[in-house]
Order: sequence, then structure tokens, then C-alpha cells
Amino acid sequence: MQIGVVAERTELSVRTLRHWEENGLVTPSARTAGGFRLYTEGDVERLRTIRRMKPLGFTLEEMKELLTSLDVLADASAAADARLAASTFVADCHTRAAESCSTLRRQLGYAEEFLDLLADRGQPLLVIATTGHGRSYSEHT
Repeated sequence: MQIGVVAERTELSVRTLRHWEENGLVTPSARTAGGFRLYTEGDVERLRTIRRMKPLGFTLEEMKELLTSLDVLADASAAADARLAASTFVADCHTRAAESCSTLRRQLGYAEEFLDLLADRGQPLLVIATTGHGRSYSEHT
């Protein structure tokens, strides 16, 4: 798959994909003779993992370490000490992600309360505007 298709499938910009490549988070599996990046399904899944980590506050270095840890855990031939270190790091990331999700849920609740407040406060103005009673918007400005 070329980069434009991958951008659409992952809901990421081409610029973001190139930035992540420059920072070593993901490398296209191949290139065409003309130098165009070619991605596999595995590359797309890796990009989706990075995208999921981004709103949770992970740094690019932490994302890179997590991806490496996941690769180690997927490799049955990896040494036991490497698997233990990878497993520990993944568990730490899980704890941080859970805490970040909790914070984001609370912040989303605040945002939804605010949205409701605006809807409630804006309702009388909407009634006035739709019924024709009161002054028009241009008269207020």
C-alpha cells in the first residue's frame, strides 16, 4: 500500500506518517523502483498502535520502546530476560494508559457538562430567533 492509502486507513496525515518514519517508529516494508513507500498490513497495525498511544501522553521514545517490547513478546525465540523486560514495560504502559484514560473520561465529562450548559442557555435565544419574537441578531450587534 502506498502512503496515501495508509493515511486514509489510519486516519493520519501523510506528514505525520513521514514524521514517525523519520523518528524510527515505523519503517515502510518496501519501496517501489521510483522510491515510493510501500506498507504492509503489519505496518498499518503498527501505525494504529502509535495513533492509539498519542492521545494518552506517551512520548515518541516511549512509543518506540513499547513497539520494540511488543515485537519481543511476539518473538517466541526471544531470550527470557528480554521477554521479562518487555513484559514489565508493557505492564507499566498499561498502567499509565489506564490512568490517562481515566483522566480523559473525566475531562470529557466536564466538556459534555459545558456543552449541556451552552445548549440550555442558548435555548431561549433559539426560540426567539425561530418564532420571530424579540430583536433579530443584527439588532444586537
